[in-house]
Amino acid sequence: MMKFACKAIAMSIIAVTSSFAMAEETTTLSQYGLSFSGNAALTTDYRYRGMTQTQSDPAIQGGFALSHSSGLYAGVWGSNVNFGSADPHLELDPYIGYTTELPFAGKPTLDVGLWYYGYPSASDFNWLELYAKLGFSDVIASGDSLLASVNYTNDFFGLDEDAWYLNATYTVPFADTGFGGVASIGYTTADNYDFSDNGSKDDNYVDWKVGITYSFKSIPDFSAELAAVGTNIDADMQPYKRGVETGAVFTLNKTF
Repeated sequence: MMKFACKAIAMSIIAVTSSFAMAEETTTLSQYGLSFSGNAALTTDYRYRGMTQTQSDPAIQGGFALSHSSGLYAGVWGSNVNFGSADPHLELDPYIGYTTELPFAGKPTLDVGLWYYGYPSASDFNWLELYAKLGFSDVIASGDSLLASVNYTNDFFGLDEDAWYLNATYTVPFADTGFGGVASIGYTTADNYDFSDNGSKDDNYVDWKVGITYSFKSIPDFSAELAAVGTNIDADMQPYKRGVETGAVFTLNKTF
């Protein structure tokens, strides 16, 4: 199933990007119901679900996506990585999904899709994950949002092991100041996997983030975030310990 899904992602992205190229020659993207978006970021540490992916060093990240008015979308996201070995040094993740507004009170948004973690120079690490997200807006204060998500894979980090990830993220603007707050909590569990480095055989862990965001009014769609990110993973050895314990992460992000 996973190999078929990977091929489906690749074919879908090729199909969407091909349509993009053809549309440019004849008319605008909007006439085809398509829209293009992207982002670029610089962060002091690439923390994936609380754990560093760069040995606590900075990362340059970015991606783009094509979306259709039907709710279908496809894209790719990338970042430098460092797992402490010769390879890999690059993560390149294609994805495909569908989003729609549900006809319930509050009009929550459902987002489902497939995300493929790809490492071009170390394909043994490649793995595919299924995700479902449910987003709510104006939950407590005007302009705030709550996003609940569940992720599943049967090939965690390319090890043919089942794994689940549950997460809830809340964001809120601080009036019209440009500042805002963000907080998230996540839970990972994986079969036959030890997240510690001391033989305690912890097959699950909790991650969290609490931070402040700022949107620059003088530069459209440009923002900064300073957050405390960490986990409850029991680690003793350096630099692994530094990469999972609570630390400050600063990120600059530009969307377009």
